[in-house]
Amino acid sequence: NYPEPNVLPRAQDDADTAKELSSILPVALDQNEYEQVYSDAWWYKLKHGTAVKGVFWNGAKDGGLGDIDLRLVDLLNLYWEPGITDIQASRNVFHVELVDNEVILEQWPFAKNHLGQGLTAQRYQYDESIDTSDKSLVVDWYYKRRGVLHYCKYVGECVLYASENDAQYAERGYYDHGKYPFVFDVLFPMAGSPAGFGMIDVMQSAQAAIDRLDKAIVRNADIASRVRYFARDTGSVNETEFADLDKDFVHCAGDVGEDSLRQIVVHPLDDIYATILNNKISELKETSGNRDYSQGATTSGVTAASAIAALQEAGSKLSRDMLKSAYRAFARQCYLIIELMRQFYDEQRVFRVTGETGQTEYTPFSAAQLRAVPGGEIGGVQLGDHEPVFDITVSAAKKSTFSRLSQNETAKECYQMGFFAPANADAALAALDMMDFEGIEKVRQRVSENGTLYQQLQQMAQQMQKMAAIIDQQNGTNVSEAAGAAAQAAGSTGGGSGSSNVTRSTTNSLGAAVGEGNNSLSTQAAKRAMNANNPNKE
Repeated sequence: NYPEPNVLPRAQDDADTAKELSSILPVALDQNEYEQVYSDAWWYKLKHGTAVKGVFWNGAKDGGLGDIDLRLVDLLNLYWEPGITDIQASRNVFHVELVDNEVILEQWPFAKNHLGQGLTAQRYQYDESIDTSDKSLVVDWYYKRRGVLHYCKYVGECVLYASENDAQYAERGYYDHGKYPFVFDVLFPMAGSPAGFGMIDVMQSAQAAIDRLDKAIVRNADIASRVRYFARDTGSVNETEFADLDKDFVHCAGDVGEDSLRQIVVHPLDDIYATILNNKISELKETSGNRDYSQGATTSGVTAASAIAALQEAGSKLSRDMLKSAYRAFARQCYLIIELMRQFYDEQRVFRVTGETGQTEYTPFSAAQLRAVPGGEIGGVQLGDHEPVFDITVSAAKKSTFSRLSQNETAKECYQMGFFAPANADAALAALDMMDFEGIEKVRQRVSENGTLYQQLQQMAQQMQKMAAIIDQQNGTNVSEAAGAAAQAAGSTGGGSGSSNVTRSTTNSLGAAVGEGNNSLSTQAAKRAMNANNPNKE
């Protein structure tokens, strides 16, 4: 369910720009290896409840030209104002990161005496010890003042960069969109925090009970499978020989009484404990939404493909809600990307995109297409500037087996309805404009090509009929009637299969066959053409 953006204009004048953005945004995401970022974010979201993706402008990318930098942000390194539910409502946001001292000194030599100072970053509990003595904590501080967003980077007590000290950004702010460059994707929301909780928090209780029961049952099975004995210290049995199963004889010092050696009896657990374990496993599946149908397994008796697909669809309600939240976060990321393009794409760039008919196109793009333009004047009144504004909808690039099956069914239906018949090209194109499925552009291109070829054949047939009429007039023959019948036969063979050799049956209102359909226009035209070519036939 990898997301794909679709940019929609709010004004007719911006339709071309929105169309270009719809094809450019996937390219910009691919250049940031967003598919890997999307996968990592989903793992992080499922485990920890919240995935945060940062949308930054990196002036060092592309050889100093600069470009958008989109990456996953660790929640342990992000701090915000307590008690808020929207990250944009926080007055300050801090992003911390451990950086090698050598890297810091290469770019900011004046920070030499401030390395190693300040706070310590939160770290995960690793199996091995990690030495951070040669690293320093660099803080990216984003804050809002007077309605604009500013940015400050510092280490210890040394300011490395501050947008308020930069004449270019002192008044306008670091980012023109005025938002923190962090997008939160929450799995299960939590009151009083922009973060949430994940699947581990939901399943922890049931999983802990399953682990305890499973351990107890396995422990009991292990003990019950071993034969053990009570042996008196004053007993007369040789314990070494008794424990050696290869010994045929066990020597005793005297009489062997029942109290000298007695087997330890271990009672197996009742079936109720296995039932409780299975119930806990079922509870875990229900809580997590990880039903058997979602994994492709079904209960006995369910064999129909449609029934399996229906069960899978019914079992994916929770995953659909999770995907919806991910799509909303993805749309916010795309808005930030467009705003960064509007602010920083001063130089024209060329993107390799896929055209409407599947061919490769090279589209130039710059910020000039996104920035405000004068609105002109009406009746001597100057109108305000017009800045393009867009809406973003997200669709799923679904590539599952079920979607391929549905795609094949769609192709068969289009074939049966005669979409690929050259004579139906105009009607098929009109219907395709109202349809939406994967690969529709290729189908539209093929139908258009068939219609063009059909028109060319029609023109050639008309020219041949005119030439045949001239020949008939000169020689007194009947060639024009044969040419006209052939043209009519070719024009009427526009069925779904594209074959003119199919025998069609005529049925009554109840569907019963009442005879072969040999009276169609195509059949009559073919007969006239054959008779015209054989004038001596009775």
